[in-house]
Amino acid sequence: MAKIIVERLFEEPVEFEAIQKMEDESQWCLDLYNVKFLQTFFAADKKRMICVYDAPDAEAVRSANRKAGLPFEAVWSADVIGPVA
Repeated sequence: MAKIIVERLFEEPVEFEAIQKMEDESQWCLDLYNVKFLQTFFAADKKRMICVYDAPDAEAVRSANRKAGLPFEAVWSADVIGPVA
């Protein structure tokens, strides 16, 4: 499995709970593409979000997000370097 990064941008500030609800409702789609959510970083301005997933590849995450109707700007594979504090 690869570490996949998803960047989400919002025109207006959003509440984390609203995005979390969308992601919870789309869990079936993540399962369909063998995508596992790991972590989210939510900007203080509430207009940007980075999500980290385990998945076979970036295309699996793109497909799952498209099918579920989740907004995203970019999806890419990442290498983890060093511990995360």
